Amino acid sequence: MLLVIVTISIKNDLFLRALRRESVTHTPIWIMRQAGRYLPEYRALRREAGSFMNLCSNPELACEVTMQPLRRFNLDAAILFSDILTVPDAMGLGLYFEEGEGPKFKFPVNNETSIKKLFVPDVQDELSYVFSAVSRIKRELQSSIPLIGFAGSPWTVATYMVEGGSSKTHSKIKNLLYKNPKSLKLLLNKVATVTIDYLNAQIEAGVDVIMLFDTWGTVLGDEHYVEFSLDYMRMISAALNLNSDRKKIPVIFFTKGAGSLLTEMSRNSCDALGVDWTISLSNARVITNDTVALQGNMNPNVLTLPSEEIISEVKRILQDYGSSNGHIFNLGHGITPDIDPEKVAVLVDTVHKESEVYHQ
Repeated sequence: MLLVIVTISIKNDLFLRALRRESVTHTPIWIMRQAGRYLPEYRALRREAGSFMNLCSNPELACEVTMQPLRRFNLDAAILFSDILTVPDAMGLGLYFEEGEGPKFKFPVNNETSIKKLFVPDVQDELSYVFSAVSRIKRELQSSIPLIGFAGSPWTVATYMVEGGSSKTHSKIKNLLYKNPKSLKLLLNKVATVTIDYLNAQIEAGVDVIMLFDTWGTVLGDEHYVEFSLDYMRMISAALNLNSDRKKIPVIFFTKGAGSLLTEMSRNSCDALGVDWTISLSNARVITNDTVALQGNMNPNVLTLPSEEIISEVKRILQDYGSSNGHIFNLGHGITPDIDPEKVAVLVDTVHKESEVYHQ
């Protein structure tokens, strides 16, 4: 019996082409946290769901949240609505959210004994709701634009696992690094192993791109960043399965505030780097020697300004990157809850219109 595999082309593949640094008609744009609290329809659904985790763990609701910004804006990619802390939750840490305080864990792991005992789950059992959401979103998208899947970097996820939640100082995990680096590496390896399985299951369910969020990578000094963060992201990237077309899936790394680290990050690691506003795109291109695509880098606070100032800043960023392939427009970090959705419409439309001249 001959097995015939039918692949369906994505209608708007600008984002995928930019990731491969191929020619495009205009610069593609998507927005970190584009599905979120700045949208009134999200807030209404969040109230109906009762909790953030109820949204994440319900495939139908997660699909609806993912689609909400796409109905408003002409975005060039969708991103799965989920959370980076679903992985440690599946590992038995008991994730919960307190109003005004963010995520917390009932059972943090901050010593050698608790790390050794840490449960390594079967992601197909513990996180099946995520993969069901991916499948549902892909059906809803109808091959219109690519879907981004994601996870947190092992280091960033581990900061929450060790600290028991958000932290301003990260003192517990820093103490673990200096006093018992062997146990910390055991933790990072366990998180990386689960993350590989988790992302491969997302790929199997249909995501088109993988992004690793390393929000807290720069709390490490430069001397520790590669050993305790970047190497584990590289491990994950190297272990990802091929997509349904039997091709390597594009991978984006984002380490917040990583300007000085971009050279090392661009070496045999990924297809694109997320860049925030602490470094110019022109400098980032020089540092990376144009070996990877760049994603970014507008400060989210610009969206609080009048429309004409948003337009001016978009023009400046496009000019800063210049006439070359490989730019995906994005914010330098997630959009904040206080943003007027009408300002997002201005941003998206301006990027599309004003970037055409750079792709002629």
